[in-house]
Amino acid sequence: MRNSSKQIRLCDCNRSFDLDAERLSGLSSGAGVSVHHELCRRELPVLEADLAAGCDVAVSCTQESALFSELADSIDSARPIRFFNLRENAGWSDERAAVTPKMAALIAAATTLPDVEPVTGVQMHAGRALLIVGEAGAALGWAERLASSFDVSVLMTERAGEVELPAENTCQVWSGRPLALKGHLGAFELSWAQQNPIDLDLCVRCNACIKACPEGAIGFDFQVDANKCKSHRACVTACGEIGAIDFSRKDVARSEQFDLVLDLQAEPLLKRVELPDGYAAPGRDPFDQALAVQALGECVGEFEKPRYVAFESGLCAHSRSRKSGCNNCIEVCSTEAIRSNGDVIAVDPYLCKGCGTCSTVCPSGALSFQYPRVPDVGLQVKTVLAEYARAGGSDACVLFHAADAGGKLIERLARRGRGLPARVIPVEIWSADAIGLDLMLGTLALGACQVAVLTAGSHDPAPLQAQAGHAAAILGALGYAGEPVRIVDAADADDWKKLERALWDWTPATAVSRPASFRLLPKKRETLDLALRHLVAEAPAARTEAGVPAMVALKAGAPFGQVMASDACTLCMACTGACPAGALRASNDSYRLDFIERNCLQCGLCVNACPESALSLEPRLLFGDEARRARKLREADTFHCVSCGKAMGASPMIEAMISRLTGHSMFASATELGRLRMCGDCRVIDLMKNEKSTKAWDMTE
Repeated sequence: MRNSSKQIRLCDCNRSFDLDAERLSGLSSGAGVSVHHELCRRELPVLEADLAAGCDVAVSCTQESALFSELADSIDSARPIRFFNLRENAGWSDERAAVTPKMAALIAAATTLPDVEPVTGVQMHAGRALLIVGEAGAALGWAERLASSFDVSVLMTERAGEVELPAENTCQVWSGRPLALKGHLGAFELSWAQQNPIDLDLCVRCNACIKACPEGAIGFDFQVDANKCKSHRACVTACGEIGAIDFSRKDVARSEQFDLVLDLQAEPLLKRVELPDGYAAPGRDPFDQALAVQALGECVGEFEKPRYVAFESGLCAHSRSRKSGCNNCIEVCSTEAIRSNGDVIAVDPYLCKGCGTCSTVCPSGALSFQYPRVPDVGLQVKTVLAEYARAGGSDACVLFHAADAGGKLIERLARRGRGLPARVIPVEIWSADAIGLDLMLGTLALGACQVAVLTAGSHDPAPLQAQAGHAAAILGALGYAGEPVRIVDAADADDWKKLERALWDWTPATAVSRPASFRLLPKKRETLDLALRHLVAEAPAARTEAGVPAMVALKAGAPFGQVMASDACTLCMACTGACPAGALRASNDSYRLDFIERNCLQCGLCVNACPESALSLEPRLLFGDEARRARKLREADTFHCVSCGKAMGASPMIEAMISRLTGHSMFASATELGRLRMCGDCRVIDLMKNEKSTKAWDMTE
């Protein structure tokens, strides 16, 4: 029985593609499904009636979402309309006769998935305190234009031609050399060095110094030209008690805070891939400067942005006891929102713009992307793959793409090219950079034969390429034929031909014979473990004579691998204290260093903490249960006191200590050196018996 309160309105956009209404109605779970040809025009009253009746409505058109939303607002609809795209994502394709399974999958994702739990927000507030930094003429010119809209301050960094300070003192003007700019929208802080002898903070612009200077070294910008000045200091005398001119000033450090920054310098203060909101560096071009000013005007007010990344400090492998470990997230952050903070990292949510690369390269899962969360993406993938298979689809390829840049590229491909192949199911996310190894392998375990990631909107596809390389090595070793993961490096909508070639020329790879039933989990290592177990269990290599290999070698940077110890290891156990994941452990019953490979992050903390330089890393992945069991990495006999036989420690550690102290002046003789092989008690006794020194009881007055 159909649920009349839930309506799915499909539109073939003036019959520009085919919709199998009967088949799609049979596949939908209880909702009323109807096909229209002009839903945004002649058939609009049908949608209006649904909204007026309080129905839960889903519409297969994103082009006219503004029109439909306006209609819903006009009748005060209790429920918002759900929009999804069938035209560009499925209908407009050279394989339009075979797209019904994909349509069913897209409809299921749009109408059956629960609402995602909201992400914690970050509140931002920006007033109108604007700093303009740059050459005096340009900076003062923009200050004059913007004085009525902003609370303007100017830092003049250089002189160019004849520049005159405004006759009316409407804004704060400084001069100097910028040192550093930090902060974010609403809380920028600039520090600079006051270099000119005339301090504009104190100057009253009385012109006395200009008239007094015999060389004309002082201009109407009230700055001294050092090349003209002959040290007469007549200007100092003319300034008098004002005291604005000081040629021997030592206190030159200055700093102020601002809401917005307009940087007009040829070399900008911030050289980041992704600049913070509220900061604009348009350079010297007047048109670009005008656009930047317009954009800054839109930054005034109160805003809320998602807290894109969650951080769990207990899993962070950044550092231990001042020994450096994993810096992956710091190195890839395009906004410099991540910094070292002692043994862990710190994430500035005000600077973070949500590219998600940090969560992709984090080996432990200490950083996890929240917009959306991996479990939410996993549930969407699981839903579309299950519905696609139920509708008769095969060789499913999941295409992850960024909502904005990726969506535009797919639309351009549908309008101008062949569209998406019928087996390619697009999954929209906020940023493609957040698709890590856990999502790649998890998607394949859930039944996709291939995963494509469209880089449109990405800052740097290199981390994605590295993740795809690890996935390919693992799946190849397990016998999955073909190319399982492909990173489609297409920058924007103009690259639609590159996307077309990448998808249409891609032969389906081998998929798992039985899709996994689990859901992807919030913990990265747990999701990887589940996905790998399933991929190993279903591996085509298991059905060959050779079987599944014991391990596969991986490239540097992989989150799996082993630690190797050389004979130089003294079993000091410094590595066990440094290991953030419990991969290295000291045995309780003997002098033995144990290693659990499944836990190893390949962060390198153990290598850097080892005083003997005895440890090294080897990236690889074990497929069997051996990775989950502790194995002996290094073991040694117990060293016993040569006098009483008391246990003193691991033999290599004691011998290493003796070797280092050999030749020291305190242990010059064989007798003195031999005491190092004694326990503390025996060492004292031996000293009392054999040392040729004055005893307290032998001393006289």
